Amino acid sequence: MAQQVPAQSRGWVWVLVAIAAGFAVFFYIHNQHQIVEVTAAKVEPQTLLQKKSTNGRVEPLKDFEAHAPLAGVVNNIYVHLGQQVQPGQELVRMDDSEARKELAAAEASLESSVATLQAMQQGGTQDERLTAAAELNSTKIQLQQNQASLTALQNLLAEGAASANEVALAQHQLSATQARLAQLQERKGERYSVDDLRAQKAQVTQAQAAVDAARAIFAGVDIHAPFAGTVYAIPVSQYQFVSAGDTLIQVADLNKLEIKAYFDEPEIGQLKAGQPVTIVWPAKPGEEWHGHIMQAPTTIITYGGTRNVGECLINVDDSNGILLPDTNVTVTVTESQRNNVLSLPREALHTEGVRDYVYRIVDGHLVKTDVQVGLTNLTRFELLGGLKEGDEVALGSTSEAELSDGLRVKVHP
Repeated sequence: MAQQVPAQSRGWVWVLVAIAAGFAVFFYIHNQHQIVEVTAAKVEPQTLLQKKSTNGRVEPLKDFEAHAPLAGVVNNIYVHLGQQVQPGQELVRMDDSEARKELAAAEASLESSVATLQAMQQGGTQDERLTAAAELNSTKIQLQQNQASLTALQNLLAEGAASANEVALAQHQLSATQARLAQLQERKGERYSVDDLRAQKAQVTQAQAAVDAARAIFAGVDIHAPFAGTVYAIPVSQYQFVSAGDTLIQVADLNKLEIKAYFDEPEIGQLKAGQPVTIVWPAKPGEEWHGHIMQAPTTIITYGGTRNVGECLINVDDSNGILLPDTNVTVTVTESQRNNVLSLPREALHTEGVRDYVYRIVDGHLVKTDVQVGLTNLTRFELLGGLKEGDEVALGSTSEAELSDGLRVKVHP
């Protein structure tokens, strides 16, 4: 009885093996007869472009932004948005009463400082010079009198008619008068020191700078166009009070524009001067502009607090007055272009490690075929080898079936 149990077990094993083999044969035969519907494409020559897109900001090459030279009221605005202006054309005028007052005060201060300097260089004002001359003459007369008095007392002392103290007192008075005369003569020659003159000259320079600033402010209340261009911003209105430094008007030559574009750090290695660029402004759907890279990024900066980017300068070649300064645009750079090369859609390409392959359709079956890949963009890839023009390649099944070597297929119409 113990010898029959293993024999029966072996019997059941062989039964299970036979069933499994039957299923395998069934599925093999079924798969051999199953036809999977696939989408396909043929190898054909095309022009392949490799592109990169990012955001950018429009900036005019010639831009004029006028600011209020002082706090005050906007008296007149002579132009309107979008108006073409010529060099020298009046744009905006502010109230100039305060500017006039400041200029008059500055000019008066300058005149006073200059007059003081001239007086110091001449030894003082006319009144001071007359007073000094009178004092000098009076001291000279006093000196003569003191000298005569001393001589008389000395003679009297010799005759015993005067005391030694009287002579000494007369001598002292004469010495004091001589010292006073020497002081007055010295002051007449150089009344003011070099440091005094230097300080006054500095005051004149400061007063002149104040006049120049006041004149600039006075001239700045009447604003004219420095070049021919288009008025693209007027952030103020007539009779509005503005603070010093507020923007009054902006004018630019809209036919000469550039764009600062910001490419993420991994993308900047392929950017080169001269590469063509397409520009799109969301505010004008359906329109696009064209340009080229003027300067590729030379350094990495932080943009928006989160992106490490390279700043790229792009010249707009076909500015037409519609694209406005300070607008945000999308720029697309064509990094490379391959003309008339064999290519296929990206979905046809499969990769295993370093191996690239496709499923070529031959007589209704898939044939796994190695290929050599060149330029690749978002939609297609370049074929350098492995296929020829006209070869048909499976892109994918229309069902959930996986593609495999030898699979029977038919092309979806």
